[in-house]
Amino acid sequence: MSQPTGERSFPLPSQIADVPGAAGWEEMYPYFSRFQPEDDQRFWFYNSMHFPEVVPAFDGLTSEIPYTAIGANTARLFSFPTTMGIEYRIVNGRVYITANPVLDPAEQAERLEHFQERAGHYYANWDRLYGEWQQRIEKLIAEIEAVEVPQLGELDDLSVVTEARGFASNHLLRENFHRCIDLYSKMWHHHTEFLMLGYGAYVVFFGFCKQAFPEIGDQTVARMVAGMDVTMYRPDDELKELAALAVELDLADLFVEGNEPAKVLGALGERGDAGARWLAALEEAKDPWFHVSVGDGFYHHHLSWADDLTVPFAALPRYVEQIGNGEDLTRPTERLARERERIAAEYRALLASDDEQAAFDQMLGLCRQVFPYIESHKFYCEHWFTTRFFQKIRAFGQLLADRGVLADAEDVFHLRHLEVEDALADVQLAWAAGGTELGARHWRPVVERRKQILDALSRWSPPPALGPVPETMNDPAVQMLWGVTDETIQTWLAGEELDEKTVRGYAASPGVVEGVARVLMNVNEIGQIREGEVLVCPVTAPSWGPVFGKIAAAVSDIGGTMSHAAIVAREYGMPAVVGTGQATTKITTGDRVRVDGDRGVVTILG
Repeated sequence: MSQPTGERSFPLPSQIADVPGAAGWEEMYPYFSRFQPEDDQRFWFYNSMHFPEVVPAFDGLTSEIPYTAIGANTARLFSFPTTMGIEYRIVNGRVYITANPVLDPAEQAERLEHFQERAGHYYANWDRLYGEWQQRIEKLIAEIEAVEVPQLGELDDLSVVTEARGFASNHLLRENFHRCIDLYSKMWHHHTEFLMLGYGAYVVFFGFCKQAFPEIGDQTVARMVAGMDVTMYRPDDELKELAALAVELDLADLFVEGNEPAKVLGALGERGDAGARWLAALEEAKDPWFHVSVGDGFYHHHLSWADDLTVPFAALPRYVEQIGNGEDLTRPTERLARERERIAAEYRALLASDDEQAAFDQMLGLCRQVFPYIESHKFYCEHWFTTRFFQKIRAFGQLLADRGVLADAEDVFHLRHLEVEDALADVQLAWAAGGTELGARHWRPVVERRKQILDALSRWSPPPALGPVPETMNDPAVQMLWGVTDETIQTWLAGEELDEKTVRGYAASPGVVEGVARVLMNVNEIGQIREGEVLVCPVTAPSWGPVFGKIAAAVSDIGGTMSHAAIVAREYGMPAVVGTGQATTKITTGDRVRVDGDRGVVTILG
């Protein structure tokens, strides 16, 4: 993004007032995550795509570590010509970010040479390197799954002596906890190794199309790479197979809208061999395909399907009904692929020279080669690995609760990871000395105070942006992933001046439908969605795919044409408008709305 003009401004970071009842919130986050005086001169926007809620103390890692990895890959490994990394700050528990641009043409040219050599190596060897990446990430998942939380008995196990291991089990408390943190960091470096290059290839193709075809819409460019089969849709496919099995085994009557998972499982246990077969199939599907978070992997309380069956069981009744009626539940991948080829051929024919057509073919071919990674990596990184990571941290919390340091295992997430190390050292010392842990009187009041702070912060409405408005938003990744453009900023600045019955955003997926709105502010409420409703939310995650079979359309506050919400909506063939900035504040559950995914407009009908 370009430098700010200074003429127009959102509230400056220094002008943000403390939230009543949240005094001391700063202690939950590291010093380098807080706004500095000089930050008033820069433009920041609220990253509600990844952090739609207040960030608990431990979960501060999920901003710190990803931005460490994203920037390293973008700025230092592959030398993207026009951008360095992303800086983040936390205020009142909310994450704001800004992209650091490279503005000097000479520096851009120098970085471009390095980028062509380094990124070119990956693009030229993409399939082989991607295969190696797959092996690395699966090895990393195996490593996090293998981390053990030591059991501290009255005496250490005899084998520690007979095998002359050389260290007692209390040593492993902090070593294994460190192991979790280190593996999480390494995962994010693996995560962004290919991701930024995937976006980079698309950004180049996107720029070419915008220059060659000035009238082309963002969605049209995106549809030229739609219809890809990616790993992120596999959990939903597993659900459809379970629904088909329920119909085959004459168990369809158990899957009723609104029925709680525990009741369904109990009833299945009473249905003899058929129920046992279905339950066995469920267990087989769970590992790994239910290690998918209901969110996007950035909050410990966004549980996986394996931890909480609410989301998959909210989707099963509709799938069971559709299969029972003989309907085809496969995504319209083949239709999207035909449409993809038709659109590409039409635009290619508009190019005047053979050189331009060859360049178009090369860039589009690279996009289609790298695009599946943009979605597939999410299952392995944000979902499977991160689910296991939070489960391990929760297990350390259970140890601290068992030793009396914390009142409950979940309380571990109200401590920063460095504070968890202190609490574990307390246990190490007490066990070694035959004494008693001292942490209860220290940490329990801290946890209770932070719970109150989080509750107070959750009632604060964060501004969409902070600081002076830039002359123009020219960072393509910020535009396509977050949907922050000059038009978005104008909408934010206009605020209440806009028509109260109209919400504008990105035309993310084509089609026009009308339906009753269901506004969900929290992903854990997803089980409330009913058949034919229009989902309105701050942001959707790919793991919400199963409920896309129930809803008529999707509308989100944040996201661009290449956001995950937009990609998933196109793959499911349903209308979507993203990046509205204000849908959840203007629309109320029960409102009848018209979603125009062709124009990017949502109209409140009444």
